Amino acid sequence: MIAEEIIDPDRPIVDPHHHLWPEGGSLPYGLDALHYDTGAGHNIVATVFIECGAGYRPDGPEHLMPIGETEFVAEQAALSAAGDGATIAGIVAHADLRLGAQLEDVLDAHVAAGGELFKGIRHAGAIDEDPAALTIPGRGPAQLYLDENFQAGVARLGERGLTFDTWHYHHQNHEFAALAAAVPSTTMVLDHFGTPLGVGRFEGKRDEIFAAWKDDIAAIAENSNVVAKLGGLAMPDNGFGWHAGDAPVSSDQFVEEQARYYHHTIECFGADRCMFESNFPVDRFSLSYAVFWNGCKKLAADYSETEQTAMFSGTAARVYGLSI
Repeated sequence: MIAEEIIDPDRPIVDPHHHLWPEGGSLPYGLDALHYDTGAGHNIVATVFIECGAGYRPDGPEHLMPIGETEFVAEQAALSAAGDGATIAGIVAHADLRLGAQLEDVLDAHVAAGGELFKGIRHAGAIDEDPAALTIPGRGPAQLYLDENFQAGVARLGERGLTFDTWHYHHQNHEFAALAAAVPSTTMVLDHFGTPLGVGRFEGKRDEIFAAWKDDIAAIAENSNVVAKLGGLAMPDNGFGWHAGDAPVSSDQFVEEQARYYHHTIECFGADRCMFESNFPVDRFSLSYAVFWNGCKKLAADYSETEQTAMFSGTAARVYGLSI
């Protein structure tokens, strides 16, 4: 990975989107690896773990298996708080939001396992008709966001003061906009810009997809209950090809190729509804942690100090109710 001098090293950053896996999990990324990245020179004061199917209970009722992930991350969070690295200050866990009355048991169990660290639920809706073309294919059911039982579950999160994180592909943005309008009382977090794809049948169509994506993002932003995460565009499925390049990606290359996604989203949502996210270790396939945050600081340089503070820490701390 490329080495760069750290820009604005004292600026406090909350990284509101990373994953962890126990030994033998999907990716080799534990607390030591997280602290290696967050200790690379930027001032990462806190992080939020986002569900990734890690550490599920191996047996027991199926709907309670995701509680194992919260138990695992709560242990890692305690270790992070006792050490010198960035503290894991929040957990966004998983639950099947279509469970109806049984959902209460799952949410109660997450509270018991995570305590004040438990902030919300991500039940991803990502699905594509050609999963074989994707490195990380989503496994959501078709039209999940339009399911009445699912919408009832999302509404229940808001009633309990919990957030809803989403992950889907760009061609599902209109369905997410419908969900946001149908459940206005729940704070929703749009992950990864709605994941504009650039592989498979979408390869070579970046400008065409961007034009439609711009309109979709503007429509989503009309729902004041939605906030946007700025990041997660360096996955192989985004089609930039950085993971397979001959040379490491620099922050200048990052800005040159992706700035228009960031600036359009900030324009639509406003800085107080935007937060930069690393999406590590998934985006680690393409660029280093230090380079990513250098790129974000270059992108943010033309915004006011108040706006920069919101995007680097304030919005995440407010939305997730972090004690930092």
